[in-house]
Amino acid sequence: MQTNKKSPVIEIKNLSFAYDKDLVLQDINLRVDKGDFLVLIGPNGGGKSTLAKLILGINKLQKGSIEVLNQPLEKSLFHVGYVPQNTNVNLTFPIKAIEVVMMGHHSHKPSLFGYKKSEIAHALYVLKQVGMEDFAQKKIGSLSGGQRQRVMIARALCSDPKILILDEPTSNIDTDGQKQIYELLRELNKHITIVVISHDLSVILEYAGKVAHINRKLAFHDLSSMKKEFDIPTEHICEVELLQMMGKGK
Repeated sequence: MQTNKKSPVIEIKNLSFAYDKDLVLQDINLRVDKGDFLVLIGPNGGGKSTLAKLILGINKLQKGSIEVLNQPLEKSLFHVGYVPQNTNVNLTFPIKAIEVVMMGHHSHKPSLFGYKKSEIAHALYVLKQVGMEDFAQKKIGSLSGGQRQRVMIARALCSDPKILILDEPTSNIDTDGQKQIYELLRELNKHITIVVISHDLSVILEYAGKVAHINRKLAFHDLSSMKKEFDIPTEHICEVELLQMMGKGK
């Protein structure tokens, strides 16, 4: 397991998980530090989404431990925001962007008379963070794929999490929209820890500081250290070079 002097926000020790008798994750050890931009990569079925669901408390731990902000999961889940790959938004349902965002409030449900003014104000604030404040009153179905994903990120930010986990956040979004999403995540990363599940190696090259390759077992890579070790120019790494570096780093 990697160690350093930064504060861990997620610490996973000796974690294994199986669906019935099918072992999906084996002896996983991972530390995510405050301010990290970590990308989880690996083949389909390798365990990336399962690991995310364990961190989120969706799947129950079977073996090993997970702490978030030095606390057991059940005491710390409200610190974690999540943007799933399938947001299950009914595009024909007449719901406004701001109403979607307010669903992200953890501790409050709308009263008989609707949301509080403070909750509405906070929803507008996080919409502004993601550049969607001008679309607050637009129906979610009228927005582009990239705009809808920004709204979903705002929904996850509504509870003021310290960690944001995103599962394939740019799937089904055009190239320009993908870049805008990751530029947004880079900006958010200035004050929040980011964990992204992605198949896109270009994301790792341009945005990630750390990478965890998961295929039942986990191989961890600190990209900044690897660039120095292999004397690769920081302004450009091709995908082949990255894969070679990772192979040598295992």
